Amino acid sequence: MMNTRIVAVAVALSFVGATACFAANAHVGTWKTNEAKSKMAPGMGKTNTVVYAEMKDQIQVTVDGTGADGKPTHGVWKGKTDGKAYKVKGNLSWDAMAYRMVDDHTYDITAMKDGKVTWSGRSTVSKDGKSRTLNMSGTGADGKKFKAKNVYDKA
Repeated sequence: MMNTRIVAVAVALSFVGATACFAANAHVGTWKTNEAKSKMAPGMGKTNTVVYAEMKDQIQVTVDGTGADGKPTHGVWKGKTDGKAYKVKGNLSWDAMAYRMVDDHTYDITAMKDGKVTWSGRSTVSKDGKSRTLNMSGTGADGKKFKAKNVYDKA
């Protein structure tokens, strides 16, 4: 009887642990820029839509927006959230990104061009899952330092 209880408790704890490991990623979904709440960096383009999708042990991030020149931008990043840089496909002003998962609502992000960091930031989804804030800082194409705050609403 005692062994049965021990086994039952062990199995229950295993399920709880497995569920915690596969907790839903709060970033997954489509995010639209809320310009009224955002503080864009001067001279940079703007992001209109960001889509996060889970792909087995990786995530895919698709970014659509408008460049500083007014032309449409599109980029797709696919990689692990292990802090290592993975290539970006498309015409964004960066060609690689590194994502590091802080917790189930937060990523630290680093964007690079030709191996050099162009900006870094922290993306945090609100507890209610309805908004996401990206606080970022870096150096623009003009060589000037910038800080920006992009706020997104869940679509």
